[in-house]
Amino acid sequence: MIPPIQDIMLAAPVIPVLVIEDAGHARPIAEALVSGGLRVLEVTLRTPAALEAIREMKQVPGAIVGAGTVTNADECEAALKAGSEFIVSPGLTENLARVVTSHGLPFLPGVSTASDIMRGLDLGLAHFKFFPAIPSGGLPALKALAGPFGQCRFCPTGGIRQDSAAEWLAEDFVLCVGGSWIVPAGPPDLAAIERAARKASELRA
Repeated sequence: MIPPIQDIMLAAPVIPVLVIEDAGHARPIAEALVSGGLRVLEVTLRTPAALEAIREMKQVPGAIVGAGTVTNADECEAALKAGSEFIVSPGLTENLARVVTSHGLPFLPGVSTASDIMRGLDLGLAHFKFFPAIPSGGLPALKALAGPFGQCRFCPTGGIRQDSAAEWLAEDFVLCVGGSWIVPAGPPDLAAIERAARKASELRA
């Protein structure tokens, strides 16, 4: 049974945002992340290897694997067929929201303005990815948005690093953050990935 989006967001303080160029690296990367305490993995649909990477990562015990950078219904359907357990989008459209929710999938759409959030609330959503977090005004901007939308909870993503994540996570309206720093580009150093994951998993300790 797929957990609701709030439970997924609370499973670990950081959701690694993954750009997988070689599907052969996917499972070892997932094993390193889960061993380090980060169970929720967002595989962005930015590469030809992404869907196969989702299939590979799904084989890792304890991993909760979702698709990121989902921008339309076709991508959502492809991610679902690959086994995605949740969907993350850089933005929010009514069409995509309806497709995702029609499948019963947890959905984390991107927002950066009050109008975005209001559109999401109209669609029955209350959990959002604040994106791009730093270019959109950083923590002061999200604090300002959280004021009139106290029922909403957020996963800030975009420009957040290990040394700044704790400041975001200290806010009640932030359930987790998205981070690309855990798995840098290039051939994976699995020991370094596990160390980075362990350090990130302790941010809410």
